[in-house]
Amino acid sequence: MKRGEAIARLLRDVLSDVADYGALRLLLDSQFDAALRHDATALRMLAARITDAVQVLDARRRLRARLVAGLYGTEGRMEHVFAELPEDNRERCRAMWTGLQARVADCKRLNARNCLLMTDQYEIMQRVLHGEDQTYAPA
Repeated sequence: MKRGEAIARLLRDVLSDVADYGALRLLLDSQFDAALRHDATALRMLAARITDAVQVLDARRRLRARLVAGLYGTEGRMEHVFAELPEDNRERCRAMWTGLQARVADCKRLNARNCLLMTDQYEIMQRVLHGEDQTYAPA
């Protein structure tokens, strides 16, 4: 792939990631709502959709890392890509990259929230079904 094609691909993929992380956020919110309702059917469906979305995003991330490394070496960063762009596009692309990083952090936070909720629900259900080990333990 030529240098210009690689840079264009990087920028298209960042734009796609911005949109796809927005969709992932909606899926994570739906997962949280389904967990609150104890809706196992919805949780299974959402888990599959979330897994598919994450696989697509991760594939683009891995490709982005390979392209940047191919263009700038192992120490290459997206900032190097932006530095090559015309000034009017440079800031717009930096802002898009910053927005993507914020969406990634938001989805990580939501995923951790969902995990905590479902883990807590599981632990409560285990206590309800099997009792607590230390219920009558001496103080």
